[in-house]
Amino acid sequence: MTNPTFTNLSVVPHHTPVPGVGGAHNEKEANMAINYAKLFNRRVTPQSQPIPGSTQGRNSAGGYSWAVDDWARFDRFLILGAEGGTYYIGERDLVKQTHDAVVRCIKADGVRAVNRIIEISDSGRAPKNDPAIFALALVSAHGNAEAKALAFQNLSKVCRIGTHLFHFAEYVNALRGWGRGLRNAVGRWYVSREADDLAHQAVKYQQRDGWSHADLLRLAHPKASSREHEAVFRWMLNGADALGEREVKRKICGEDRVAKYSAVGGLPKFIGAFEQVKRATNVIQVVKLIDEFNLPREAIPTQWLNEAKVWEALLERMPMTAMIRNLGKMTSIGLVQPFSDAAKTIVRKLGDEALLNRARIHPLAVLIAEKVYAQGRGDKGSLTWKPVSKVIDALDAAFYATFQNVEPCGKPVLLALDVSGSMDGSKIVGSCLTAREASAAMALVTAATEPECEIIAFSAPAGGGYGGMHGGGEPGITRVTLSPRMRLDDVIKRIQAIPMGGTDCALPMAWSRRNRLKVSGFITYTDSETWAGNIHPAQALRQYRSEFVGDAKAVVVGMTSNGFTIADPNDRGMLDVVGFDTTAPAVIADFVRNS
Repeated sequence: MTNPTFTNLSVVPHHTPVPGVGGAHNEKEANMAINYAKLFNRRVTPQSQPIPGSTQGRNSAGGYSWAVDDWARFDRFLILGAEGGTYYIGERDLVKQTHDAVVRCIKADGVRAVNRIIEISDSGRAPKNDPAIFALALVSAHGNAEAKALAFQNLSKVCRIGTHLFHFAEYVNALRGWGRGLRNAVGRWYVSREADDLAHQAVKYQQRDGWSHADLLRLAHPKASSREHEAVFRWMLNGADALGEREVKRKICGEDRVAKYSAVGGLPKFIGAFEQVKRATNVIQVVKLIDEFNLPREAIPTQWLNEAKVWEALLERMPMTAMIRNLGKMTSIGLVQPFSDAAKTIVRKLGDEALLNRARIHPLAVLIAEKVYAQGRGDKGSLTWKPVSKVIDALDAAFYATFQNVEPCGKPVLLALDVSGSMDGSKIVGSCLTAREASAAMALVTAATEPECEIIAFSAPAGGGYGGMHGGGEPGITRVTLSPRMRLDDVIKRIQAIPMGGTDCALPMAWSRRNRLKVSGFITYTDSETWAGNIHPAQALRQYRSEFVGDAKAVVVGMTSNGFTIADPNDRGMLDVVGFDTTAPAVIADFVRNS
């Protein structure tokens, strides 16, 4: 019996009528026939629909792309975090989604999760350490006994400074109780350090997130490993009162105050100097203590932080991260000026690649510093300054130096920047930089190393309106005149000026095909929230391969911590990497280079 559902329907194109049973007898019937090839076309499918037979799912923009697996999302979180959310996903929802993926990884293989946390955190591959600290806290709550033991054993590798430890304490306090294993791990963090280092931690990182060293000492009850440790513990718990106010004053003001440890309970000299600077009555005393004991900015009372002489003393030994963060302040008070010794010191330090590497300076930190410093005002507060061009140039050079050394792939590559509205609405790791701006800066790292390279942006055409299926001019493509020889702050300004529109990540391949360009590597910087095109990016790549470069590769640089990618997991010529991972440019070059 004939199934009535399929009566008089044809599987051939409607413009080719076929007489006979079940065929189209006239033009009217032919026009009414269903075109199955159009509905189930694996070669050309609108991005508003999934590719037939694929595992694509709906992304946050309403289009279809592939979901990255939990371990890929784990990496994205460790490097990009979830702070600030994205254009389509609020911060709370993004954190919840990411949290669930991280927990699944921990439950599936907790030891692997801990090793991954340590690897990314300890190598400085991520812009911020907070995601790694949070992930380690999740292991302490959801991991098995072996994973928890490994996490506690390596607490100091992830929580390297006091602020990190306070973050960890806040996270675990919200997730679980304070059992013996956790208390012992926190106790080891204190007793495993040399007394002088512990004194620096006590002074420089006194409290954060409502936690102080005294709070953690009372929870952990560590057993001091030396007389000096015991003295620092007592000072952390009770300040100078625990040591005897009269004895402290006598010791730090007396002739023997430069001895390694004071006579009062073995107190390190650094803490004695900190107690003295709190009582300083003039700039000369403050500068003398900074020079003699290498006191950090955090140890200096606020009333002295508007004095150029104080900052001059701090600058000589100032850690790289602190120096980068305080460029605006030092310029605003007149210390950093054209031709000044301070400007020369800053330029020299920023040009020291070994110093940058030792300090674990992430390229994003340098990029943010350059953007803020070049604009002459902070993103928060009322502080303003007149930027010094040599300092901006030094920050620009330092940005490239903070990535791993990259061996060029030596093939033609197209760097395609998604400059759509969603990229402008997503911040990188909660910073002042949008994913749109940051992608341009990251692309320049590859552009600086590849001899054959072209950069385009895809979104709205210059005349306005949407790109992709909404048309207008050369659909969605904007030729961008960017060069590594340009300063990054100028690059950001040019990217900001490009009109925004819908997201169509197939445009780079379609544009190259239309212009008959020979491209070996398509590198797309995007949030993968593609929806506006009439063909999927993976399909457009296959079309391009069939006509031009048969082994063309495609790399998707994920610029947000969502769960999507336009890279087909079943296509060995497509790769998904995490944006602003310091290893990403080297991985991209290696992938495109190898057939």
